[in-house]
Amino acid sequence: MLTKADDYPVHQRPEPIATAGTDRNFYDRYFFNGYSADGSVFFAAALGVYPHLNVMDAALSVIDGGVQHNLRASKLLAMERMDTTVGPIAVQVIEPLKTLRLVVGKNDHGIAADITFHARALPVEEPRFTYRMGPLTFMDYTRLTQNGSYEGWIEIGGKRIELSRERIVGTRDRSWGVRPVGLANPQGAAPPRLPQFYWLWSPLNFPDRFMLYHNNADAAGKPWNTASVIGPAGDGEAEHMAACWSTIDYKPGTRHAKHATIQTRDARGGEWRAEMTPKFNFYMSGIGYGHPEWGHGRYHGELAVGYDSFKTAEVNENEPQFQHIQAFVEARLTGPNVDTSGTGVLEQLVVGAFAPHGLTGIFDPAP
Repeated sequence: MLTKADDYPVHQRPEPIATAGTDRNFYDRYFFNGYSADGSVFFAAALGVYPHLNVMDAALSVIDGGVQHNLRASKLLAMERMDTTVGPIAVQVIEPLKTLRLVVGKNDHGIAADITFHARALPVEEPRFTYRMGPLTFMDYTRLTQNGSYEGWIEIGGKRIELSRERIVGTRDRSWGVRPVGLANPQGAAPPRLPQFYWLWSPLNFPDRFMLYHNNADAAGKPWNTASVIGPAGDGEAEHMAACWSTIDYKPGTRHAKHATIQTRDARGGEWRAEMTPKFNFYMSGIGYGHPEWGHGRYHGELAVGYDSFKTAEVNENEPQFQHIQAFVEARLTGPNVDTSGTGVLEQLVVGAFAPHGLTGIFDPAP
């Protein structure tokens, strides 16, 4: 089937764009987060396309006054990937790799927004994420990450939150490829095994630079994909670190950090260290990650829009849908001739065993 994208010279296969290979788990996704330095403003948004599930979904979550408001929408894709509007939520690319706009129009839930992302650094291509369970490909995707600033506004129940580039910074990513979407595979890896997934991601913003770090590791603690980048604000090229690692102190009775440290070594042997202190959690289920009803790629019919909210201080962090978080962090970065402070997030999803931290079971909390 021909769609609008077929008039652009972006084909990668000898078939129309609407067909993305043969894997039903192929996806293509936008993600944004933004926050003020004092944490009084925090929002995240996403829009995902699932070509073979014929679904597009989107979400905006905002923490205001200790309450996380979550607006979600889903529509039948009808194989048209160029129309990046899902009910009231739309993402527009104003200038590729530099400027993107998120608009939330009129809806029944009192949330509206007009937010523009401006790059404050060049995008970074992360190492390709390929993870297999025996012969079964669980993940195989590419992601670009870019730090930036925001301008615009968000309205919640008639209250307007103004966003300015001087006050609001954050990170966006784009990822595409294969990972579990829609309903779970009824026949997973053979022989069956307990779930295990260790994931840390930390994009940090400092006044004159940014830092990225991620780690996917197996149950023994061996990374299968890890990297760190430190780069300048502006158009300068980022430096990929020669080595990186992290340590975490957990909040007792949870799988979430009360303090974390990232250490890296650059190509000249310079040692870098980021000390992070989490201040509060943003719950990723707000934008669909692991949500039992609004999980990514779920089919809700021609068009569906939903809303819920919760007080973040009252969340049971040990419930499965609240395990995946982005903790807003204050960070101090030290390195060769550098000592600076900033903010960012420490995204955490730790499922199953992780021997270096003494974690057992599927969601058994840290001691």
